[in-house]
Amino acid sequence: MHLLVTGGAGFIGSNFVRLALSRGDKVTVFDKLTYAGNPNDDASFSGNLLDVRNHPKFSFVKGDVCDAQSLLKALQGCDAVVHFAAESHVDRSLETPDVFLHTNVNGTATVLKCVDRVSPHMRVLHVSTDEVYGSVETGYCDEHAVFQPTSPYSKSKAEADKLALELGKNIVVSRSSNNFGSFQFPEKLVSLSIVNLLLGEKIPVYGSGMNVRDWIFVQDNCDALYFLLTNGTAGQAYNVAGGNERTNISIVKELVRLCGRDESFISYVTDRPYHDFRYALSGNKLSALGWRPKHEFSDALQQTVVWFKQFRSWWEPLRNRRYTSINAPKK
Repeated sequence: MHLLVTGGAGFIGSNFVRLALSRGDKVTVFDKLTYAGNPNDDASFSGNLLDVRNHPKFSFVKGDVCDAQSLLKALQGCDAVVHFAAESHVDRSLETPDVFLHTNVNGTATVLKCVDRVSPHMRVLHVSTDEVYGSVETGYCDEHAVFQPTSPYSKSKAEADKLALELGKNIVVSRSSNNFGSFQFPEKLVSLSIVNLLLGEKIPVYGSGMNVRDWIFVQDNCDALYFLLTNGTAGQAYNVAGGNERTNISIVKELVRLCGRDESFISYVTDRPYHDFRYALSGNKLSALGWRPKHEFSDALQQTVVWFKQFRSWWEPLRNRRYTSINAPKK
């Protein structure tokens, strides 16, 4: 296949690109190169993809998913689209909700309209999130659960999901649990905690740290996404659950241990607005198709710590950029 991967320079997208290339696919990445895409100093290419830059089946196009003309050119010769491109950080969405609506909703609409012009029945995988379901007190959300998004980020993704299923002719939607792993920008719980611990800095934890998330290793998520691209039923949404429910504080304490620190490095801070207490997905629909995660949670978390230790040259320059943490106090 020849895949167009929007947002392929980001955290999950770049991991997916490596997987697709390893399976023999031709991959064109289409990315605006915002901060999360980790642009080089000349802002013309992503540091997240330097290791595949010279791969014979890889190409890169710098572009905005809201720019139809650029998208139409990039789509020529492609067999399928994997649509990652999105603003994804909740704290940032509280500061600039208009940016999230523009990229996540208008960008998705533009992708679908361009696909319809180039090849109406081209396969499209729209990558979404468990946050569209909102906080879940008990039980687990299946794909028919009512959307109850609370932040500008999750609301924009919920609207994008609806658009995708309404406009896409050969579309599959994925909704994944919290991801962690290599190339994650140091603003999310796992990545920021590791980086702070390696630098000898405290980890800010919102509230009591008892908020619950289901976690999935990015390599497992990418494997599931590829599986859905090739096996999912058109017009259907699928939850990608990791089956690893953990409180935020339990994750932080495990990372403290893995980094050889003690709990004095944990700093509890005032909770943030729209902080959903629990996300919980039922992955039964995807499991029924025959997909299962391959990595055990604690092993994957340790692998992630090892990666951040080995690739300081990747994340150290990012410390000089402005970012807010999923667990950082507001300034």
